[in-house]
Amino acid sequence: MNIPNDPAILVSFLNTQLRDFYPSLEEFCKTNDCDGQEICEKLAKIGYAYDAEQNRFR
Repeated sequence: MNIPNDPAILVSFLNTQLRDFYPSLEEFCKTNDCDGQEICEKLAKIGYAYDAEQNRFR
């Protein structure tokens, strides 16, 4: 899967994927062979953090 690089597009993409297909960020990352920590750091730069309880970036 081609994951968007732009943080503003990435947050929308991830929230849609998490809502529709994955029970957690960890599962998304395992399935798509990506680094969850790297994603979280990139999105933190624009003010977003992963909320595991709601399974979304806020």
